[in-house]
Amino acid sequence: MPDKVLYTAAATSTGDGRSGHVVSSDRRLDLDLAPPAELGGSGDGTNPEQLFAAGYSACFHSALRGVARRAGVDPGESTVTAEVGVGPEGDLYGLVVTLIITIPGLDREKARELAEAAHQRCPYSRATRGNISVELRVP
Repeated sequence: MPDKVLYTAAATSTGDGRSGHVVSSDRRLDLDLAPPAELGGSGDGTNPEQLFAAGYSACFHSALRGVARRAGVDPGESTVTAEVGVGPEGDLYGLVVTLIITIPGLDREKARELAEAAHQRCPYSRATRGNISVELRVP
């Protein structure tokens, strides 16, 4: 747990959960939700997995760029794509994440080293560690 909370994000879900609506307290996020077609939904809105993927990829990318700069490496046009899968896990549903990390112009081994270091620093990685499978993929 943080020693001091510097920022708190708040969002409220209304309607029917995955088929409802979410809005942040500042109204910058204001979205209809719909399950994807793969889960029997219409796919006419975003879904919690997309929102989690967006947050995780952005947070991990910040950690990656910070780690790279501290190592004296220019991260250039780096990208992080988060793929968040959902599926049955016994009687419940579980998540699995693949983070695809690209740092153009950097050899794969060095990029992997930076990705591993970012995985230790990223708050999303720290929060999910031991709870869901997270694969780091450096193409």
